[in-house]
Amino acid sequence: MGVFWVTQLVESIGVAQVYALLPTVLREMGMSEADRVPFVGLFSSLVFVLGLPLVPLWGVWADKVSRKAVIVRSCLVEVAVFGVAAMAHEPWQMALAVMLIGLQLGNTGVMLAAIRDVAPRARLGVVIGLFGVAGPVGFAVGPALAGLLIDGLSWSISAVYLLAAVLSVLTAALVTFGTREVRPEVIPSGPVLRLAFGALRAVLGDPDVRRLFAVYGVVFLANQVSRPYTPLLVERIMGTGAGLATGIGLVMGLGSLVGAFTAPPAGAVGDRVGYRPVLVASLGVGAVASCLMAFVGWLPGLVLVSVLLGAAVAITGSMVFSLLATEVPPARRSATLNLVYLPLYVAGIIGPAIGSGVASLGGTGAPFLVGAVVFALGSMAMAVRRQPSAPVATPSV
Repeated sequence: MGVFWVTQLVESIGVAQVYALLPTVLREMGMSEADRVPFVGLFSSLVFVLGLPLVPLWGVWADKVSRKAVIVRSCLVEVAVFGVAAMAHEPWQMALAVMLIGLQLGNTGVMLAAIRDVAPRARLGVVIGLFGVAGPVGFAVGPALAGLLIDGLSWSISAVYLLAAVLSVLTAALVTFGTREVRPEVIPSGPVLRLAFGALRAVLGDPDVRRLFAVYGVVFLANQVSRPYTPLLVERIMGTGAGLATGIGLVMGLGSLVGAFTAPPAGAVGDRVGYRPVLVASLGVGAVASCLMAFVGWLPGLVLVSVLLGAAVAITGSMVFSLLATEVPPARRSATLNLVYLPLYVAGIIGPAIGSGVASLGGTGAPFLVGAVVFALGSMAMAVRRQPSAPVATPSV
């Protein structure tokens, strides 16, 4: 888990820097303000265009051949992504780099499935919560580190992206030489395409899994509608002068960082009281925080609300992972966890496109209001959902 944690951290650092610096990069490339606001959302949709069709394939390849190889593949694609971003001088070149991010996706579910196969059942919520921290911490460290390097050490944005590429090379080596292969309980056999779409049908054929995937999709949709516009909220408060990168890093970084560390304690609470009540509460908190983001007009307040939103997103992810890891039968567990980010890819295409249109009509705060509505709908859907039937108890022998 330690190696996978670092791998997830490095990937999140680089992707977060792409998101955080994208508005600035487009402005420096000469894009007009009228074009820049909608393009921030549209560019963010490109991340998932290439990734979506490959979602079922990565899990099958991982289970059939090697989980380690699929994870290393992702690290090497990261090197290409951040390298292209570092060399980009035109908006279309930056769009290419963002689109290539879709090819590096597909490793988190594989790592999660491997961790689930070795984690003790009694501590599953805590273990998954700890692993779930890596992504939000990376999204915290990435913008904060970029702000330090750009404003504090006078680095260029290209140099920041090159550093992310170097770190990705190191994680590829770390996974290759620092982990053992963890094979699934059930190893699939047969043609890859047939297995991939068979796994997809089996997973989505389970009503409980469909509901959990839908809730996770709700969270990602709310986040993807609004998250690309967080740097523009900071820009609205601070202007475009010196210190903007630091301000963006503070809001996006501290919000994700503090929020991330709520996931393990929430996992421990879920182990005791149930994962569903914690999930409902976190979705409700996300609705309130997203709404507040649209109206806060001073930087410290924006940081505080961002922390609240980061906590809601991190806890929701941890609870969904825990529910899937405990409620799905072993025969389908690996395939389900490998496909756990399918809602992310769908929401990642739809969300930024919605955010782009909403921001063009209602300003940079409008996507956060839409996100608040989506969070609230998810919370209500889980609150009224019937509980699954409890298994029949058997006497101990």
